[in-house]
Amino acid sequence: MQTSILQTKKHFFALDGLRGVAAICVVIFHFSEFIYPSDDKSPIGHGFLAVDFFFCLSGFVIGYAYDDRIQKLGIKEFFISRLIRLHPLVVIGSILGFLFFIFEPSKAVNAYSFRELALIFLCSTLLFPYSGMDNRYNNNFGLNCPAWSLFWEYVANIVYAIVLKKISKFWLIIIVVADAIALLFTGYRAGNIMGGWAGSNFFDGLARIAFSFPMGLLLYRLQLKPKRHINFTLLAIILVATFCITKWNWLIECAIVIFVYPALIIFGANSVQNNTGKKVCTFLGNLSYPLYMTHYSLIWYFGYYHAANKWSIAQSWWITAAGVPVLIVFAYAVQVAIDTPVRKYFFRKRNKGLDKVG
Repeated sequence: MQTSILQTKKHFFALDGLRGVAAICVVIFHFSEFIYPSDDKSPIGHGFLAVDFFFCLSGFVIGYAYDDRIQKLGIKEFFISRLIRLHPLVVIGSILGFLFFIFEPSKAVNAYSFRELALIFLCSTLLFPYSGMDNRYNNNFGLNCPAWSLFWEYVANIVYAIVLKKISKFWLIIIVVADAIALLFTGYRAGNIMGGWAGSNFFDGLARIAFSFPMGLLLYRLQLKPKRHINFTLLAIILVATFCITKWNWLIECAIVIFVYPALIIFGANSVQNNTGKKVCTFLGNLSYPLYMTHYSLIWYFGYYHAANKWSIAQSWWITAAGVPVLIVFAYAVQVAIDTPVRKYFFRKRNKGLDKVG
């Protein structure tokens, strides 16, 4: 097999940048969850919608990266490629979460036996949902809460490799329409579409990715070309605005996911950047996944000290303003020192094996 089919394609710079902006907003949203008793009081109370944007963007990127080569690549090598790309940070996030949990000031670790901790850690590293941590709000991944969306990302990748890679655009449209109805029903039933992160709302996550991932894939296959180009800055402002809607309404949330995010991806894919813009977007894109998968361990500490010290809203936001850059620098260090070298090592090792086979 020739390793040329494994070569990385060019990036959509604006989409890379939007992914980074969304990841930063997720961090701010997670801080705000401890500041406000209810998300509808938070100025970024809909930051959880970033996950739906990620899902849609993922479908678009997977289609672009693999539609024309997965047959030659094969399902096995596709899965290996995705594991190398995604799983190092799953493990890194689990290790960080475990270490921070052990030394957490609340001493919550004392509620668990060694066997329970071993099981929790194993499930986290294998990306297997385990919602048995009561003092972590029964998150499916208590050691690293954002990993719940990676679980569904893996599911979507499996479905793509087995089913979605070969179905026609007509049937993909049918799937997207049916899944949009399912998403609307989920929002109506739950009152919002923020679920998927806990055992009690586990299948809400399925409804969210079942629409957004195929929609992103459909957008790529339709090859839509808008007549007008929108620059990255305006696209980023629109994206952030969708996270800052203060009215708590499931129908508005669904409308954003069904209509606004696909539009942002279409315009982002056709946006043109100057050299400075390309550098900024590339940095944000590279930072997005490490930031998403490493920030939550310290968020728990913020939540503990926020409750213990009864900080005011103003004090909490000052600490958030200082904490976000710290988490960005930390994520960048993890990316440069660990994630990128590990992924390069495994890609080189895999490619050498393919060259020998070819």
